[in-house]
Amino acid sequence: MWYAVGVNRESEQTMKAELIDGKALAAETRAKVKAGVAELKAKTGVTPGLGVVLVGDDPASRSYVTAKERALEEAGMRSVDVRLGAETTQEELLAVIARLNADPQVHGILVQLPLPRGLDADAVIEAIAPEKDVDGFTPINVGKMILGQDCFLPCTPHGVLRLLGQAGANTRGAHAVVVGRSAIVGRPLANLLSRKAPDGDATVTLCHSATPDLARFTREADILIVAAGRPGTVTGDMVKPGAIVIDVGVNRVPDPTAQRGYRLRGDCDFESVAAVASRLTPVPGGVGPMTIAMLLENTLKAAVRAAGGAS
Repeated sequence: MWYAVGVNRESEQTMKAELIDGKALAAETRAKVKAGVAELKAKTGVTPGLGVVLVGDDPASRSYVTAKERALEEAGMRSVDVRLGAETTQEELLAVIARLNADPQVHGILVQLPLPRGLDADAVIEAIAPEKDVDGFTPINVGKMILGQDCFLPCTPHGVLRLLGQAGANTRGAHAVVVGRSAIVGRPLANLLSRKAPDGDATVTLCHSATPDLARFTREADILIVAAGRPGTVTGDMVKPGAIVIDVGVNRVPDPTAQRGYRLRGDCDFESVAAVASRLTPVPGGVGPMTIAMLLENTLKAAVRAAGGAS
């Protein structure tokens, strides 16, 4: 679903892009998940459970985890919360993962990243049982994704694909440019968009911090996905007129006039990009809600499989 909206009087006059409503699509997805949870409970007595592990007290991570737990409750799922201090050792954290792996009432495991300094995130993720890896981060699920096999897809990239579909994007034969090469967003998206599938078949260019003359590539994109982790990375003069732009960035920009002392900004300069693109995700309200929705969908899928059903 997408809609036209102005941010202020000036941007109303210059805005061309129709905004892709991530909140509405996420609400629709979560409603379907809630219905699936109720059906699973009625048929098997199984309540999908997600183990949520938070190490330390990073404010942003705590906020994300709280939002995820609220979404689990609304969907009728069980949240198994594990809170650990920043002083937690690698061995203690791995022991928690082993306990959750062995718990039959826990169908998915989420370890909130980043972890405090001194902890090996790769080793922790690798310790998660692949059948409970609802984030899609373990080497086995990543390998299956690359090979085009059935697996849990990483939540943010999967959410981006759903948003593109909702916006009516034709990925087949399109030139998709992904800015950012993280293992969580950029690289999985490049792989998914290039695979032979209804939401793939694109020709993909993957750009990053070492790409010279970034604008030369972004101006060629029919579909531009920006996941650089830096506000203002892409401006309107870097966008092909009529392109579909997905802004994955969520950056806290200081703003003394805001109630919390900051505002959320994406990786795109919103006003200038909105004047050129045909469709654009807002920040907030675009990709973020879909990430949580896809996490719920993956958790339900894991519970259905554990109960012996097809998903």
